[in-house]
Amino acid sequence: MRRREYLQLSAASAFVAAAAPTVKLVTPFGPILIVCDTTRAPLSSAGFLACVAAHGYNGGSFTRVVRPENDHGHPVISVVQGAARAGITAPPIAHESTRQTGLKHLNGTVSLPRDSVGTATGAEIFICVGNQPALDFGARRNKDGQGFAAFGQVTSGMDIVRRIWAMDASAPSADAYTQGQMLRTPVPILSAARLP
Repeated sequence: MRRREYLQLSAASAFVAAAAPTVKLVTPFGPILIVCDTTRAPLSSAGFLACVAAHGYNGGSFTRVVRPENDHGHPVISVVQGAARAGITAPPIAHESTRQTGLKHLNGTVSLPRDSVGTATGAEIFICVGNQPALDFGARRNKDGQGFAAFGQVTSGMDIVRRIWAMDASAPSADAYTQGQMLRTPVPILSAARLP
């Protein structure tokens, strides 16, 4: 590739990155910035952004952490899960697999949990702590092999995510699968807003 073509490509990439929506989640520990890939994961990004725009994450919290020592699935993963405030409902989102989007569950990737039917909503997210290929399409974490819907990336605040991930997760759970994963003290999301 010639230098001029490379510079044009770099400028185009910078424009796309600059145009990508950024959401700021404010926690008591500081802010977490998430850039949404609306180009490659339009449905998942739109679901999350709609919930943010409706102020659904204001008053939400990070409640669940999955680490190798408390994971009941296989292969084991490391994630922090958060949700909009109680009572917020969002329409179902058709699953956008990583095969469709080309995205991967890497350190700091933001993704949507999904139910047994395969749909998700923008009212719950999880953030990968370290690379998590078991969550991608074709991996063995899900019996159906569809993985989860990666749509964003933490660009600032991974130190906060890791701090949450390391917290005491001994709160009781009614579900055996999440036993030992629920934060004793959930971390509130004080506010969530799309940056201009």
